[in-house]
Amino acid sequence: MRIGIDLGGTKTEGVLLAPDGTIVHRERRPTPASEGYEAILGTIVGLIVDLKKRAGRPCSIGIGTPGSISVKTGMLKNSNTTALNGMPLQQDLQATLTQDVRIQNDANCFALAEAVSGAGRGHRVVFGIILGTGVGGGIVIDRNVHDGPNHVAGEWGHNVLESDGPACYCGKRGCVETLLSGPGLARDYGQGIAGPEVVARAQTGEPAAVAAMQRYVARFGRALSYVVNILDPDVIVLGGGLSSIPRLTRDAPEAVARAIFNDTFATPIVKNELGDSAGVIGAAWLWPAGGV
Repeated sequence: MRIGIDLGGTKTEGVLLAPDGTIVHRERRPTPASEGYEAILGTIVGLIVDLKKRAGRPCSIGIGTPGSISVKTGMLKNSNTTALNGMPLQQDLQATLTQDVRIQNDANCFALAEAVSGAGRGHRVVFGIILGTGVGGGIVIDRNVHDGPNHVAGEWGHNVLESDGPACYCGKRGCVETLLSGPGLARDYGQGIAGPEVVARAQTGEPAAVAAMQRYVARFGRALSYVVNILDPDVIVLGGGLSSIPRLTRDAPEAVARAIFNDTFATPIVKNELGDSAGVIGAAWLWPAGGV
């Protein structure tokens, strides 16, 4: 059986999957982010122990988290749960649980879940996109996460799209994330409302919101064209809070087609099927069949 953990800033979710992928049990607990690293570690361990008891047999363990494990130090980096940054999360979990644990970026877990049992199933190369408070991406090839030797494969959110664009926390300007995230859309609209509200106003025909969405789709097309030119995936699956924007699946293919180095664009751009469950399910699938 498989245990998957989705470590979020406010909640930690666990799932127990049967060998065929059926959800046997799922549970959520608050993430004690303000209480520090040890408290977060204890929450993860406690949830895993309870799921193992419920399973009654050996389980593989996969964990999805914002950020990733540094190839250089082995520590977690780039997590928005800042108490985890610079900490040996994988090593501590393995020592406490006395078994191997796999950890992946949450966008990779999203992409893996959709490739195995969601909107990307049946496709060999899947590019999963997260459009929310940040912008992330994950690559899955033959149902395996491709993260590369530097563990940054799929991180299209920190490619520079407009060199004179807004400052990004990574130190560059005009990153894809600064323009295509929810806060980026809100900033471009410029009237102090959240990104989803801009989308809602555009659907009513408000001129300023319609113009902001037109800019958003054009930028999305250009940003995604860089990925297509290099990876040329079989399917692109949208996730995150902005994934339900109708214009993305309706108008984005034409925007990509205008920007790629080709005379046609045939890759389907589809909405996810697993919703909020994708991250935790993908974490459970980090191990191959039979892996413990």
